Amino acid sequence: MKFQLNIILGAAVLFSLNMNAAVIATELPDRQQALPSVPKAKQTYLQPAALSDIPTGEFGDKVRLGYQLFVNTQQLRDKYVGNQLNCVNCHLNAGNKANASPLWGAYFAYPAYRKKNDKVNSFEERLQGCFTYSMNGKAPESGSKELVALSAYSYWLGMSGLMLQHNVAGPVPELSDSELVKGAKRDDFILPEAISSKMDQNALAQLPGRGYPAVPKAEQAYSPERGLVVYQAHCQSCHGQDGQGQIIAGVAALPPVWGAQSFNWGAGMHRVNTAADFIYENMPLGKSVQLTPQQAWDVAAYINSQDRPQDPRFKGNVVETRSQYHQHDGFYGQSVAGTVLGSTSSANFPKK
Repeated sequence: MKFQLNIILGAAVLFSLNMNAAVIATELPDRQQALPSVPKAKQTYLQPAALSDIPTGEFGDKVRLGYQLFVNTQQLRDKYVGNQLNCVNCHLNAGNKANASPLWGAYFAYPAYRKKNDKVNSFEERLQGCFTYSMNGKAPESGSKELVALSAYSYWLGMSGLMLQHNVAGPVPELSDSELVKGAKRDDFILPEAISSKMDQNALAQLPGRGYPAVPKAEQAYSPERGLVVYQAHCQSCHGQDGQGQIIAGVAALPPVWGAQSFNWGAGMHRVNTAADFIYENMPLGKSVQLTPQQAWDVAAYINSQDRPQDPRFKGNVVETRSQYHQHDGFYGQSVAGTVLGSTSSANFPKK
């Protein structure tokens, strides 16, 4: 069963391990590093095993729970999730679609350093960041069943795909909970010899299709005004005139792309360049590369020039928050239609 709900979310999308690097400082210049984007090329992408191949038993149960949480993250609403988004909104086809930040690419890219919190992150720490920013919620505790399950699902997708690619027979090796949440980019991560003899850690961390391909540069600077026209023509039918998606039986069948129920100002997708990469490659849903690069940049600017929940790092001063964390392509702290974006977020869009 494959769920492809729809567009944008911060977030992204890759992950990391808590090695012995300490958090260097609490106040650093720009803490909103762009999600990696790479040129797109004709190549073979990893193909994980079918969901029906998830094994029975305790390990398989963790993988299945991870899948369920990923495609229906709303079951964690008001516990760890504070908006109407699901992980699958950003990582399409249940986290399995190449060039939509698939989980099988993410798992092998971490542990890794993240500029956002200035430390080496484990896979579960990266997941915790998604809950804080993209889901505008609360990070689950380290080692929680939710983080273990999401890690198990990500690992299973990646390892099963590699085993199929390299003709390695047998079940996916089972890992303990403490090993699952670390991620695979580490010296003590054990791979079947048929894989390790052909691919080193760097190759595994750079799997084709792992992120969002870089959208070509547009001829003109991006324009929210032109983006409105693109949004009305190509996006509004799914996400609504007001950007609030399509709600069926109280559930967002198609996700909101701004406002109180969308990702907050700390999520990676609030960056115009990241949103443009995602939109150009993946939207409208199921069609891919239907917009021109100019249209993708413009509609990304339009969506991200709307207000949304406050950046969790906000300490009461929008100017300081922008100066510290938002020195990039984005609208946080800028005046749009007479309103400084982010200045009303705390009151109008409270974090759950």
